[in-house]
Amino acid sequence: MKNRFFATPAFAVAALVLPACTQLLMAAAPAPTHDPAKVPAGAYVVEPYHTQVLFSVDHMGFSYFSGNFSDASGSLTLTPKNLADTKISVSVPVASVSTTSPKLTEELKEADWLDATKYPTMSFTSTKVTQTGHATADIQGLLTLHGVTKPALLHATFVGAGINMLDKHETAGFQLTGAVKRSEFGVSKYVPLIGDSVTLTINAAFEKS
Repeated sequence: MKNRFFATPAFAVAALVLPACTQLLMAAAPAPTHDPAKVPAGAYVVEPYHTQVLFSVDHMGFSYFSGNFSDASGSLTLTPKNLADTKISVSVPVASVSTTSPKLTEELKEADWLDATKYPTMSFTSTKVTQTGHATADIQGLLTLHGVTKPALLHATFVGAGINMLDKHETAGFQLTGAVKRSEFGVSKYVPLIGDSVTLTINAAFEKS
């Protein structure tokens, strides 16, 4: 039996019109700027749905294994004309950790590894921002992981900024990368079989508040 709703003229028209409207919106949307000087100064907040905190570690000398954390929160006070006054903070719930192996994902949350129950949050807060190029900067800050807080350095690259055509928010994106030794934060299981140095990458999207 045919579904009468899908056979109606109204549905057929919608099926044709909606994709066309989406294409028109995309065509009318201004292209993001890649010039950091054109990004509006002010206060921003993390847009959690498109912000990722990734990690990568040497796996027994054979390959690099990666995973990610989600549900990020945080803020950005952006001063493009004087980056030294810029401040950034990002935090993620440790229990959001995810890998391609469900068994490993659950293991990483346990006490032998990240101990998500006892230490539910991982965070980075900037203490100093130094411009290193037209669209790059070094961000010194404090990383808190597994109940330990230590200095960390992240290298930041501006990706783009503009109005998000879907939610109409002023949005700015950055990629931040750096490396830390997990043993210094008390996460030392299987070192050195599993690498001590962990590469962190934050693909950060911020919306102007």
